[in-house]
Amino acid sequence: MSFQNKTALITGATRGIGKAIALRLAREGANIVIAAKSVEENAKLGGTIFSAAAEIEAAGGKALAVQCDIRFEEQIQQVIDKAVAAFGGIDILVNNASAISLTSTEQTEAKRFDLMQAINVRGTFLVTKKCIPHLRKSGNAHILTLSPPLNLDPKWFDKHVAYTITKYNMSMMTLAWAKEFKKSNIAANSLWPRTTIDTAAVRNLLGGEMLAKMSRTTDILADAAYYILRQPSGECTGNLFVDEEVLAKEGITDLEKYSVVPGAKLYNDLFV
Repeated sequence: MSFQNKTALITGATRGIGKAIALRLAREGANIVIAAKSVEENAKLGGTIFSAAAEIEAAGGKALAVQCDIRFEEQIQQVIDKAVAAFGGIDILVNNASAISLTSTEQTEAKRFDLMQAINVRGTFLVTKKCIPHLRKSGNAHILTLSPPLNLDPKWFDKHVAYTITKYNMSMMTLAWAKEFKKSNIAANSLWPRTTIDTAAVRNLLGGEMLAKMSRTTDILADAAYYILRQPSGECTGNLFVDEEVLAKEGITDLEKYSVVPGAKLYNDLFV
């Protein structure tokens, strides 16, 4: 399926995985709506919605940068209204924005618990809800959420239950939406990496430079997202994909080019 003149709304597309997916779709001619908070450069994170827009347009797509904190319903509605006014509709929604805190029950502050619930669960739900009327009008509508397979092994709960339940909620919403919107021909899938990915979160919050060197680049998720989103929406829905599996189905098994350090031992991501 062609992405030419298709419109993708991507939350958290200022940097990292969200921006990588935006650039991949832009190279195929897609219009990209960047819905994210950063309008001023953060030294630790880098990038703003405006710098991301410039990169997207340089890659061949059209970009619309709209400041949006998905905790606030009115800001979500403003993004959608501007997207439809600029591009005429919405064909793809990528739920990428997320908050993380790998802390135990006693270590998790109430405000951090609330932040993860507000962004990962409530925000993802509301963005999707408000996109549905426009996705229904698309010829090949897709919802793609960055969330993991549902692995109920207790080891994924005991060290960071507050984070785990929010990411699993995102995956459960994927399964619900696949069923709920099947008759509307709207696909709903999730995507998760097999290994850690070199992002600001990995470098600043999780393992620093050492873990980054044991990771893959964001390009692997961008390519996997591309292959998922080009599938017919009536046929490819209700999946909790892992990036390696998506690429393998496309005949891509040599993944060395995605390693930050070629030949390095890779570190498995959470939940897989």
